[in-house]
Amino acid sequence: MGRRPECPSSVLDVPASSSEAVRVAVLADSDTRWKWGALTARRITPADAPGSEKEPTGFVLRGRATPTARQLAETGASEAAPREVTGAEFLREVKDAEARGERYDVVVLALVGGTVRAVLQGLADLGLARRPVVVTGYVGVVYEKLADGLLLRHGADVVLANSRHDADRFRAVYEGVGAGAESVVEAALPFLGGAPHRPEEGRDTLVFAAQPSVPVTRAERAYVLERLVRHARLHPGREVLLKLRSKPGEHTTHLEEHPYQKLVRDLDPPANFRLVYGHMGEVLDRTDLLVTVSSTAALESLHRRIPTAVLTDCGVREVNGNHHFIGSGLLTSFDRLDRGEVPVPDEEWLDRQGVAAGGSYDSAFDAARDRVAQLLALPSLPPISPYYTAETAPGYLPGILARHRLDVTAPPVRDSGLRRIVREAARGAYRHGVQRVAPVVRRLGEL
Repeated sequence: MGRRPECPSSVLDVPASSSEAVRVAVLADSDTRWKWGALTARRITPADAPGSEKEPTGFVLRGRATPTARQLAETGASEAAPREVTGAEFLREVKDAEARGERYDVVVLALVGGTVRAVLQGLADLGLARRPVVVTGYVGVVYEKLADGLLLRHGADVVLANSRHDADRFRAVYEGVGAGAESVVEAALPFLGGAPHRPEEGRDTLVFAAQPSVPVTRAERAYVLERLVRHARLHPGREVLLKLRSKPGEHTTHLEEHPYQKLVRDLDPPANFRLVYGHMGEVLDRTDLLVTVSSTAALESLHRRIPTAVLTDCGVREVNGNHHFIGSGLLTSFDRLDRGEVPVPDEEWLDRQGVAAGGSYDSAFDAARDRVAQLLALPSLPPISPYYTAETAPGYLPGILARHRLDVTAPPVRDSGLRRIVREAARGAYRHGVQRVAPVVRRLGEL
């Protein structure tokens, strides 16, 4: 792209009529958040404006859950691979882009709450002539750390809620602590879509959508796996697929201490049971029953009217996230599935969750697009004003900011071949410690 012509900040950046491109940057910290961030960027920015860029500029945060190239490609979120950066390097790129006359108009932060708060501080400290519109939100069902996660995200211009239910909860939290709630905008999960479910003659496929940390214990995960294998034996004419998010050694949003790939070695599954990877949407294309503990894949499935079941076998518990589905009509057990029973979703619940199929989904992002367009049209944006400050959280905020160390004044470190090798070795050692050493230490501690 050529250099963006300089213009005074009083010139309105109105996407509907501007001939300039609306430049968007997405910063994510895992494969699933990259998928959410990239797809969200496309849906909420005025991409139909003349000259607007079709693809956001992508960045993934270097850290514990940095996704591999395979994981990024599997999301199907973008043809261009995002660039791996530190938080300081991302902020430096935002500042340098303005100096080049190619400033980012919108920044989508697809990050955990603490990192969002740190990047907000970094953006506020850059001293930009015109800062970007900052958008953030959640990658899926918000079933834990509602207040903490929301208050860490406060200060962004737009905090997206994935449903009317979430929007009401988000506003209640902000208003309840005396923080402004005008940033909360109701939208939807950006990756819902795909063809409606159509049964095919001779096809009977059950897909279990696995999660890295739900259920969390080895015993519970082994139980779920054993029941899936038993179900496959009981129904030899049904294909039973265990859809996995990552391969051994890879990380996603959450740590996986007990991968199903390792647990299945203790079993002798029948031929109609398989482990599968790949884009979730493509797997759903051939799914006739989606089963999960609490995965966001359930919402994708419901949106396409695929029969969906949420398991109660390990309890309906906040730690499992399936308490979110209370009232949905989807809660069931393996015993019932083995008997051939299929849950029927509650239509009112579906509508509140923003997953009811129909034309309403296409307009679910109108409010977010309008909000971004209005902010872009302002002569200048107000200062970033988070809820957590040195005054409101002096015993909490400093630790969050210190952990991220977003010092953009430090000289950039050249990423030599040797440094990349060392970094990959360190990451591999960390994963080995998490997946193999830590569980052993915990077991020894229980003796």
